[in-house]
Amino acid sequence: MLNVENLHVAYGGIRALKGVSLRVEEGEIVTIIGANGAGKSTLLNAISGFLKPAAGTMSFKGKPLGRRPDIIVRDGICHVPEGRLVFANLSVENNLAMGAYLRNDKKAVAADLERVYSLFPRLAERSKQSAGTLSGGEQQMLAMGRALMTDGDLVLMDEPSLGLAPLLVQTVFEIIGEIHKLGKTILLVEQNAFRALSVADRAYVLEQGRIVKEGKASDVAADPAVRDSYLGAESKAGG
Repeated sequence: MLNVENLHVAYGGIRALKGVSLRVEEGEIVTIIGANGAGKSTLLNAISGFLKPAAGTMSFKGKPLGRRPDIIVRDGICHVPEGRLVFANLSVENNLAMGAYLRNDKKAVAADLERVYSLFPRLAERSKQSAGTLSGGEQQMLAMGRALMTDGDLVLMDEPSLGLAPLLVQTVFEIIGEIHKLGKTILLVEQNAFRALSVADRAYVLEQGRIVKEGKASDVAADPAVRDSYLGAESKAGG
């Protein structure tokens, strides 16, 4: 579904991505793990069209990926950004409507809104409430629901558990599973490597702008170097 080849991205004189290549097959959950500053968010922002690559190619469903974010959304890629970035002064309902701004199929949009409310009952309860008054966990649910309202086939998720309490982290990963059951393909960037690898089919390890390891998520999770660097106490507790 998504193919990235030899991608280079630079900020001024800093090379953030140095020849990154990866693929995402239809129906998969693929995760990218790595330390802060490894280039994970940069990669998702380049795929979404927010950053212009210095070199490399990207294709989606066999066609070259556009460079404008609105075209990329129209083609079927939606992005749940790091930090949620909800429209704080708009209601929950209007935030969700913003996710569907490129769509003209009103009946399908209404059906998707009901599906989002079914997936996130808390958003239904707070539909008229300003997004800025929601808790961090609720704002994360809203960001995920807004992405689903685009009706994209590939969902990019950037650090969905960042800053959330452990109980909410569990909820977020359960929701990721539910979104996958809806038929969505997911590319997940996540610092909580233990959780990410537990839900993913395949994984990439990104270090200093380069892919240093890839494979089945279970194989990556079992790698001693990955366990020592990224999984820590959770992997030891889980055996």
